[in-house]
Amino acid sequence: MSEQPQLSKRRRGIYLLPNLFTTAAMFAGFYAVTAAINHRFELAAIAVFVSMVLDGMDGRVARMTNTQSEFGGEYDSMSDLISFGVAPAVLIYIWSLSELGKLGWVAAFVHCAGGALRLARFNTQIGTADKRYFQGLASPAAAAIIAGFVWLSIDQGWDGQTLAYVSSVLAITTGLLMVSNIRYYSFKDIDFHGRMPFVKAIMIMLAFAVIFTHPPLTLFAMFAGYAVSGPILTLLVLRQHRMGRKS
Repeated sequence: MSEQPQLSKRRRGIYLLPNLFTTAAMFAGFYAVTAAINHRFELAAIAVFVSMVLDGMDGRVARMTNTQSEFGGEYDSMSDLISFGVAPAVLIYIWSLSELGKLGWVAAFVHCAGGALRLARFNTQIGTADKRYFQGLASPAAAAIIAGFVWLSIDQGWDGQTLAYVSSVLAITTGLLMVSNIRYYSFKDIDFHGRMPFVKAIMIMLAFAVIFTHPPLTLFAMFAGYAVSGPILTLLVLRQHRMGRKS
């Protein structure tokens, strides 16, 4: 009789390792908010990227250790909302958009709301959507564009007040791309466990070397290019469908 409650208690527990990474990612996102409030904008932008790395690790750790759980998925979504919805919106608002009054906070809210809607839609499509593609820009990529833009601007000595209208267009665009039906390649079909050619390993090393030569520029350019790739991919798919119907 005493073993039954013990088994039920174990089943109600949570897996520690993947949720530690999720907590660390959420902490980085929260730190980005506090750093932005204290006008430490460069640290806030870097914290968003740190959160991205940790967010990418928690899912892989869960799959590698076979510790996926419904709780972990929901917890990860809450963490993503803070790190990739709230944190970038607060960062770009305090750094630049506050000068625009109502337009500024509306633009920041569009990004934040877009992140929330993107995560909610993603959770409802798990198990039915094509894993090779995202529907809409993924929230980490959208956050990276905002954080990368702020980081690059600070690195180049650009003033956030003079770039207020550019910032508003960027925040609104990322928010709308997240809730759009534009398809983005997810990279989830890449096998990281299998062997790879030596040339590919060298290419990956060179890619990291390029990023570390000037992180603000390369990271912003990389994620901005990824954002542009979605509309191009969607147009190519639509064109193929039209050609298939004609034939």
